[in-house]
Amino acid sequence: MKLRDFGMLTDENVDPDVVVELRSRGFDVGDVCENGWQGRTDAELLRQAVAEGRIVVTHDSDFGTLAILGGEPVVGILYLRPGHIDPQFTIDTIDTLLQADPEVDPPFVLVARRSGTTVSIRVRHLSP
Repeated sequence: MKLRDFGMLTDENVDPDVVVELRSRGFDVGDVCENGWQGRTDAELLRQAVAEGRIVVTHDSDFGTLAILGGEPVVGILYLRPGHIDPQFTIDTIDTLLQADPEVDPPFVLVARRSGTTVSIRVRHLSP
C-alpha cells in the first residue's frame, strides 16, 4: 500500500496549514484540534486513529514508543522530523516523501527526517 491509501489523523503539533495542504491534495484528514481532542493522551489518539482506520501524522516520537515498546495497536505512524518549524518545511518534507512513494503495510512507523533539501525515509513494519 502507499501513504495515499490511508486516511490521516494529524496530531495537535501539526500546523493547521499542513492540514489544509494535505486536504487540498485529496487526503482524508481528521485533525486533533478541530475535533477538540487536545489534551488526550497519545494512547487515546492512537486508539481513535485505529478505530477510524487512520495513520497518525505527528512530530512527536512518543507515538512510536507506544507502538514499538508499548505494543499499542496502530494502523501507522508518520513521524516527521524535525518538527515545530515553519509549516512549509513540513509540507516540503511530505512532498519529498510522496515523490519517493514508499511501500507501507499496516502496522508501520515511517520516519521522514529532513536535513536541508535531503529527506531520509525509514519504514519499520510492526507485528500485527
